[in-house]
Amino acid sequence: MYGDSATIRKILTELGDTWAVVGLSTNQDRPAYRVAAVLQRFGKRIVPVHPKAETVHGEQGYPSLDAVPFPVDVVDVFVNSDLAGAVADEAVSIADEAVSIGAKAVWYQLGVVDEKAYHRTREAGLEMVMDHCPAIEIGNLA
Repeated sequence: MYGDSATIRKILTELGDTWAVVGLSTNQDRPAYRVAAVLQRFGKRIVPVHPKAETVHGEQGYPSLDAVPFPVDVVDVFVNSDLAGAVADEAVSIADEAVSIGAKAVWYQLGVVDEKAYHRTREAGLEMVMDHCPAIEIGNLA
């Protein structure tokens, strides 16, 4: 429902290759760690966003989206649904600022759903997918 195949394809193939992965840390047991590795294998540049600002998969981390000093194309969200709406709102507000990270899309991982945030994000002009995994979807594009 919140991730039709056309939108998924557009985000993965047309909107750009720099992905801010919110919730990505060096914890190899977390899904974010594994998904980020898959995205890299498919040519995406990952940008770890986590309060610890750790370097992950060779990429410098940042403590928040607004600390990222260059444009990102997609904000991939690995936080629980209760916190995810605030991340989507931050992606929208940063996309609108004069010094913009330029986000064109927000992607909520499997199990992350916030219908109100979905509608706010779409109304702001960003693409959005919820409750899908890009590591699974990118492998299905062939």
